[in-house]
Amino acid sequence: MSECNIKEREDSCACTYSSCSRRGKCIECIQYHLNMDQLPGCVFAKISKEAEVTYNRDFKYFAQLILGK
Repeated sequence: MSECNIKEREDSCACTYSSCSRRGKCIECIQYHLNMDQLPGCVFAKISKEAEVTYNRDFKYFAQLILGK
């Protein structure tokens, strides 16, 4: 198994919250957000940049975006 290249992951991270201490540390980021009943920014970035930059990481907001409501 290869080591995680944090710098490479940080450069390609889709989250625009650039001062986050978990940037490029995907597992830490996912754990953090799931513990907060949220999804990480990269999930919202797949939908749209506008959705990601709201910094609303709530499951309900995600569902609304997916369902178009």
